[in-house]
Amino acid sequence: PPRAMALSLPEAAALLAALAAFLLLLICMIAYVTAVKMPTLHRHEEEKFFVDAEGRKEPVPSIHDPSTKELSVVVPSYNEEDRLPLMMDEALDYLEKRQKRDPSFTYEVIVVDDGSKDQTTKVAMKYCKKYGSDKVRVLSLVKNRGKGGAVRMGVFSSRGEKILMADADGATKFADIEKVEEGLKNLQPWPNQMAISCGSRAHLEKDSIAKRSYFRTLLMYGFHFLVWFLCVKEIRDTQCGFKLLTREAALRTFSALHIERWAFDVELLYIAQRLGIPIAEVAVNWTEIEGSKLVPFWSWLQMGRDLLFIRLRYMTGAWQLETRKCN
Repeated sequence: PPRAMALSLPEAAALLAALAAFLLLLICMIAYVTAVKMPTLHRHEEEKFFVDAEGRKEPVPSIHDPSTKELSVVVPSYNEEDRLPLMMDEALDYLEKRQKRDPSFTYEVIVVDDGSKDQTTKVAMKYCKKYGSDKVRVLSLVKNRGKGGAVRMGVFSSRGEKILMADADGATKFADIEKVEEGLKNLQPWPNQMAISCGSRAHLEKDSIAKRSYFRTLLMYGFHFLVWFLCVKEIRDTQCGFKLLTREAALRTFSALHIERWAFDVELLYIAQRLGIPIAEVAVNWTEIEGSKLVPFWSWLQMGRDLLFIRLRYMTGAWQLETRKCN
């Protein structure tokens, strides 16, 4: 009888290797062909000014201008009318007390309403009226850009020598800014005035695992592995929304950023590493706040795809570290 078409082990291995190589080549081509060179940094007319407490329009400053404040706090907010007040009360209480202790300390808080469908802008404007539009500014985006896009618009409209990203849910205690400031200070001397200090929840991992389902824990470990394997080796927690950047580091990294949704933090740190910007990781207090916007499974899947594409698109030259101006 004719010999059955059975493959020997080496032949099967060679076939699998060829198939894997073909798939990788195919994914690289898809990553390259589908790469949007740069998301447009266009500002709509309504995004070119802040509205002050009296309803007057003030032109938005630019990150390219010299700093006039010591600290800018950028708060990306999408449908955050319920959670924003707690965060703002805590942040402004801390910042005001600090200014009383040290009158030379100057700050601004920029709430970026990322095309919310609720009263986020209205809630934020109450703080603008209470503290004045020099200290609290509200930038309302015409349409939703995603968290990374919202943070970038806030960063590009800031006046601070240092710029802090802080989430609207107030999950990180605001006073922990002193820890990330210390982390930044310890990186001195900063090459070309560039340094980044990231808040981190890595030390809380054991506790959080106890409260999570096995499935979410598995997704978390998978995500951490992909971040480490594909993009960022030295930082254990890339996703904590509490990051402090020098003005120059913010300008260089956000100008080169492509991703505007959840995985933007990873690309930001990947860019920073590629540019040789020193990065500190500092433990901060963190509390899980109800109302997370992340839909676990689909968000993780999307982030996994983004991580793979970050690496492949930089590797194939589809993306490059250009610096752009926002107009």
